Amino acid sequence: MTSGAFTLGAESAGDGRFRRQQSRFRDWADETAPGRHHLYVAYACPWAHRTLIVRRIKGLEDTVGVSFVHPYRDERGWAFSDDEHRDDLHGWAHLSEAYRATDPSFEGRVSVPVLWDREQGRIVNNESADIIVMLNRWGTEGPDLYPEDLRAEIDEINEIVYERVNNGVYRTGFATTQEAYEEGFTELFETLAWLDERLGSQRYLVGDRITLADWRLFTTLVRFDAVYHVHFRCNGRRLVDHPNLWAYARELYQWPGVAETVRFDEIKRHYYTTHDMLNPKRIIPLGPLDMDWTAPHGRG
Repeated sequence: MTSGAFTLGAESAGDGRFRRQQSRFRDWADETAPGRHHLYVAYACPWAHRTLIVRRIKGLEDTVGVSFVHPYRDERGWAFSDDEHRDDLHGWAHLSEAYRATDPSFEGRVSVPVLWDREQGRIVNNESADIIVMLNRWGTEGPDLYPEDLRAEIDEINEIVYERVNNGVYRTGFATTQEAYEEGFTELFETLAWLDERLGSQRYLVGDRITLADWRLFTTLVRFDAVYHVHFRCNGRRLVDHPNLWAYARELYQWPGVAETVRFDEIKRHYYTTHDMLNPKRIIPLGPLDMDWTAPHGRG
């Protein structure tokens, strides 16, 4: 671990707005075989968390391997630095080595998740939205999370939720002008209110069936009060102040196998120690103390 602070670089635009780096690798694998593909993920990262959840729900633990990076990230990017966070495939010290092995000319921020093809020795894809669709297709257990008849509505919801909530908390937290901050903040809380109302009349985001849209939203909701409310200045309302969203989030947390993918210790350690521009003292808040994720949710 070095003392160098993680910086946003090109993702912090001149107008004060945060613009997320586009995923570099977007190839597709229609099928897999046991041991063929491997995931590199961080428990801390909401984008990587999506892939862990879908891998679990679709029964792919024995088919698609996984390696975890350390929650602390400095200017060198995600690292493998202890027994729990190591690369058993290659013995790499940093995930950037996977990027260089795939494209020696790669320049940019090294991100998770990464879907690695062990036969071809390269990154297939580093876009979580693509990877979870592939995992859903590969898995034989659990519900179809991207059914043909709901795809148009799922895609429509995903676009709104991505821009205003998933990425909205980052647009708010990494804004460097008051105008950019207020823009992200306003859109975020307008959308959370809209989602709360929507979930008051239906069980899931797209009717009565759980889909990828729900899991894409969940990974932001589960981090909201512990991190985004404080660290990213998203202090308009907490998750617990939205009765339908809070019950819905508890239902998803209690879905079989999902709670095991949620590591609040790594989530908080990552955010509060990595972004020195937001938390230079690297003090990790102990709260919140009033959230019982195992309480009955009452949703069906």
